[in-house]
Amino acid sequence: MDFNTSGGLKIAVLMGAVGSERQVSLASGKCVADALKKKPDLEVISHDFLPDKPWILDDKSIDVFFLVFHGEFGEGGDMQEICERKKLLFTGCNSKSSRLAFDKMACKKLLEKAKIPTPQAVEIRKYQQLADIESSLKTMGEKFVIKPIRQGSSVGIQIVNGLDKAKTAAEECFDQFGDCMVEKFIKGREITVGILENQTLPVIEIKTAHQFYDYDAKYNDDTTQYLFDTITDEQTLNRINDTALRSFKALGCRDFSRVDLILSDDGTPYVIEINTIPGFTTHSLLPKAAAKAGMDMSQLCFRIIQAALKRKP
Repeated sequence: MDFNTSGGLKIAVLMGAVGSERQVSLASGKCVADALKKKPDLEVISHDFLPDKPWILDDKSIDVFFLVFHGEFGEGGDMQEICERKKLLFTGCNSKSSRLAFDKMACKKLLEKAKIPTPQAVEIRKYQQLADIESSLKTMGEKFVIKPIRQGSSVGIQIVNGLDKAKTAAEECFDQFGDCMVEKFIKGREITVGILENQTLPVIEIKTAHQFYDYDAKYNDDTTQYLFDTITDEQTLNRINDTALRSFKALGCRDFSRVDLILSDDGTPYVIEINTIPGFTTHSLLPKAAAKAGMDMSQLCFRIIQAALKRKP
C-alpha cells in the first residue's frame, strides 16, 4: 500500500459543517484529531469543513478523510455522496446507508421489514396529515414520543401524555423542523450498543435525571450515568447484541455505528435509531464502550481508519 508521508498516513479529520449540531461536531472532531495525533506514524490535519468551501477534498496527498459530522449534511448522506463522486477514501457508512439511518422513518421501515422490533409510529410529511392524526394514534396507547425525522442528538424530541398534547407537539415539531413522526412510547431501560467492524461493544445502560436522554443529558449534565454490566441475564444480553448487529447489517452500515434501544419490561429490545456517526466527545458513548473493551480513543480511531483502508484499491 503506497502512503505519501514518510512511512505513514496523512489523515484529514473533517468536522463542523452546517446545522444545529455544528458545535457538537467541532467538539467531536477535536477529540478525534487529538487522539490520532498520539499516533507517531500519522500526519493529522484538523479541518472545519464548510460545504461552500470544499477545497480540502481536492488535496491528493490525503490518504483517508475521517468524517466527524453530526446533522443532516454531514451525517445524512450528502457529504458521503460528494466523497464517493470524487472517489475518496472516507470513514464510516456510504451515502445510501447514511441516508437510510438519518431518516428515522426510512430506518424504521427497513427494521420492520427485517422483523427487528421497533416502536410503532406515524409519519407526518404534509401539513394536512396533522388534521386526522388523532385517529391514527388511538391504537398506540396514551404516551407518545414526537421527533423530527431528520435530526440527531435528540434535537426537537418531546415526550407527552394524551392525544391532544401529541397533536400539539407534532404541530410544533412540523412547524420547526418539517417532516416529523409520532412514536409509541415504550416504557423500559435506555441502552445503547456500539458496533465496530461488525462486532458489538459492551452494552451501556443510560440513567439520567432528565425525562429521557436528551441534548442536555448528552452534552451538559455531568450527573448522567453510563453503566456497564447492569444486564446480567445472558439470554437478554444475547438478544440485545443480536438485535443491534442485525439492525446494523439491515441498513448496510460499515466500519462503526451506534444502535440506541429501549429494553422493555418484558425483555424485548426495541431499536429506536441507528447513529452512523455517533459522538466522540468526553460524554460520548462509543468511546466509553470501546474503553470498556480495552481500547483507548487513539486505538478506536485508528481501528476506524484501518477499516476504511481495507476499501483502498
